[in-house]
Amino acid sequence: MAGKLNCVIVSVDGSEESMNALNWTLDNIKLKPHDPDSQESQGSIVILHVQSPPSIAAGLNPAAIPFGGPSDIEVPAFTAAIEAHQKRITQAILDHALEICANKNANVKTQVVIGDPKEKICDAVEEMNADLLVMGSRAFGPIKRMFLGSVSNYCTNHAQCPVIIVKATP
Repeated sequence: MAGKLNCVIVSVDGSEESMNALNWTLDNIKLKPHDPDSQESQGSIVILHVQSPPSIAAGLNPAAIPFGGPSDIEVPAFTAAIEAHQKRITQAILDHALEICANKNANVKTQVVIGDPKEKICDAVEEMNADLLVMGSRAFGPIKRMFLGSVSNYCTNHAQCPVIIVKATP
C-alpha cells in the first residue's frame, strides 16, 4: 500500500492468525515517512490487544454460583487472581508480537484495553484516528460464525476505516 498511512492498528489475541496478520502488515504496509520540513510525525503501527474483563475471563456469573446468599457477591481474591493471570497472558502475547517486530527491525507501539474485543477495537480505531485496521481470520464457516460471532465481521461494519482481514496461508 502507498506510504501515506499515518496510523495502522493490528489487533492481536495471541492466535497464530493474529500473528500472521502482524507479519503480513510488517511485510506489506508502508507508513507515511517522516517529513523534516513539516511538523507531522512518521506514521506508526499500533499493536492492539483487548483483554477480557475478569468476570468474562472467569466465565462465571455470581448469580450462578450455587452457594446461596446474595447474588451480587464478588470475591476480591478470586478477581485479583484472574486479573494477575490475564496480565501475564497479555504480556506473553505482547512479548511474542514485539519479538516478531524486532526480527523485522520494526518500531511499533503497543496498547492494551479491557473489554469486549469487537467494541474496544472499533473504539481504538476511532480514538487513534486509524487509517487502517488489520486482523487475522480464524476462517469460521457461516454456521460457526453465526453462533460464535466474528470480531472481523463486526469491525468491518463498524470501524471508521478500511479493514484488512489476513487469511491463513495454506
